[in-house]
Amino acid sequence: MEMIDWVAGDVTGLQIPGHIAALQARAEDFLTEAFRASGALAADNAVTGITRFDELTVGGTGCKLILSITYAYPQAGLPCDLFVKFSRDFTNPHRDRSRYMLDAEVRFALLSREPGFPIVVPLCVFADYHAESGTGLLITERIAYGRHGIEPHYAKCFDQELPDPLAHYQALVTTLARLAGTHKAGRMPARTDALFPFDAADTATRDRIPYTAQQLQNRVARYAVFAENFPQMLPANIQAPEFIARLRDEVVRFSEHESEIQAFLQSEPDFIALCHWNANIDNGWFWRSKNGTRECGLLDWGRVGQMSIARTLYGGLSGAEPAFWAAHVDNLLALFAAEYQRCGGPAIDVAVLKTHVDLVTATMGLAYMMDVPPIVQLEFPGLTEITGPDDPRFLANENARVMLHMLTMFLNRWETQDFGAVLTLVLAN
Repeated sequence: MEMIDWVAGDVTGLQIPGHIAALQARAEDFLTEAFRASGALAADNAVTGITRFDELTVGGTGCKLILSITYAYPQAGLPCDLFVKFSRDFTNPHRDRSRYMLDAEVRFALLSREPGFPIVVPLCVFADYHAESGTGLLITERIAYGRHGIEPHYAKCFDQELPDPLAHYQALVTTLARLAGTHKAGRMPARTDALFPFDAADTATRDRIPYTAQQLQNRVARYAVFAENFPQMLPANIQAPEFIARLRDEVVRFSEHESEIQAFLQSEPDFIALCHWNANIDNGWFWRSKNGTRECGLLDWGRVGQMSIARTLYGGLSGAEPAFWAAHVDNLLALFAAEYQRCGGPAIDVAVLKTHVDLVTATMGLAYMMDVPPIVQLEFPGLTEITGPDDPRFLANENARVMLHMLTMFLNRWETQDFGAVLTLVLAN
């Protein structure tokens, strides 16, 4: 692919760098111009030096950078420690295909600079995007994990190291509900709906199940072989032959009725709001307020937009442990509904919300989790040599660990909640 060094951003008209080397070549001059254009930097101030410039090789989208800078003089509210996200990765075509996800994140970051924004997000000092090429740049403050009263960063799908999981998920769910409820109340900045319009038809086509009914059944059969070959990697309930047989039959119905499921999820306005798409615990940060309440901020706003509130709940809870779901999900849904209404959103029935969450879990799992067994085997070829998913050797492989966890959560919900019965009920109404 052709590398883009610089391109004019659609928001500011500035030439923005397409990759790390381009930024590094003229960092002080560009950052000065960019921060002045965004209003973050006073006209008589300037970026005078770079004290840290480290690439981060994390995430599934564009290149990322840890940056620390100095200014001509200190300015209140202007951070020196920054996080830089590029939409592009010209060295990796697979990652570069996700470049369009930064479009919504840039729009949201700029919106978050408005006074009275209802939740805490990283302070945006510059953001711009060139839609035609999918080239964009986002620069925010860097969250000081483990310092200044902020808790350490918690890894995705690794809640065994999360102290007091319930309290953290309560803070996370409250924050998600606060954003959605404030939006439904019409208390967001006036341009919010113009920046993030809701299109039911477009939303229904996202995250579609990319397989035919037969292809889904083939993947269930492949999962059955995985369960037989590596029983130590899975809970007993989701490798039982009776469950696998039921799953094989029910995936056909979800394939056949996907359009009706999506129509159900998109048709009720009370359940549609501005939401975070992927609020797993690793995309939050936590601290205590002055009165001792645990608070949560959220980052990584790719694909932010108006969507089913069940989608934001699935995105936030999908990394939790299956036992945690069983013990706490009903109360967390009730907490969301209460905070949603408190912030100005409509009153919603928690039982109906649970139905929405079950259907989102089922369809998202079928769309993204059915290819996990071969991916895990490719990522970690030595499965026969380990004792189970908690084996330190397996835990050290983040991608394999996360993928197996998400598959386990999805199938555990299917086994315990009987998604086939949920679908029957929805279709009957």
